[in-house]
Amino acid sequence: MRKLIVVLHHTDIGTPLSAGSFLSALAAVGATAVQINLDDTDVAPALRFGPGAPITGLVSVWTEGDVTSAAAVVGQVAGEPEPHAYRVTERVRLDPEPVPDGARADVLSQIALLRRPGSMSRDDYLHYWLVRHTPIAIRTQGTVCYVQNVVEEALTPSSPDVAAIVEEHFPMAALTDPHAFYGSRGDEAELRRRQRELMTSVSRFGADKDLDLVPTSRYLWRLGTLSVS
Repeated sequence: MRKLIVVLHHTDIGTPLSAGSFLSALAAVGATAVQINLDDTDVAPALRFGPGAPITGLVSVWTEGDVTSAAAVVGQVAGEPEPHAYRVTERVRLDPEPVPDGARADVLSQIALLRRPGSMSRDDYLHYWLVRHTPIAIRTQGTVCYVQNVVEEALTPSSPDVAAIVEEHFPMAALTDPHAFYGSRGDEAELRRRQRELMTSVSRFGADKDLDLVPTSRYLWRLGTLSVS
């Protein structure tokens, strides 16, 4: 099973991406599941930033078929002929709460696209992120899901050089309440301590700069029962 993540920048992509015809088209090229993350009104109060064009959505596809074919389907439906797309290796550190197909998960799904600093080798970068940083990130935040995606290959020439993509889920209260985001339970001293510990670790592998941060609503469909005729 292979996973790809397609990064989108057009507006008003939610309706075409949730259509049955889109899901059937992905199933026809071997996809078994699709996750859609949208920067929409439900997450409007959250922080977002990035070095490039604003990201409006991301589509994750799990497939037994060709990853480039799946990326092409996503790009065509989203109106982006050459989307930014990546083949990734997924590591689920905290499982997401299950929801019915097509239902919005009751969380803030925050996604960050990380870039490796030139001063670190790929091996050193991944070791720090996957081994040393992960427990710090989980214990200093109110995280309820943590999914890491190591970028193995860019699938289109226009795709920026991204080293990793991380998806973290937080309670919806985290949109506006830093204590909900950091899990500090209203304790101001503990909030500041957690923020310091997290940002110290983040800076050690260059994730304190040159990253895209995208707040999203998350939807998932399992495609095994779809007709592809």
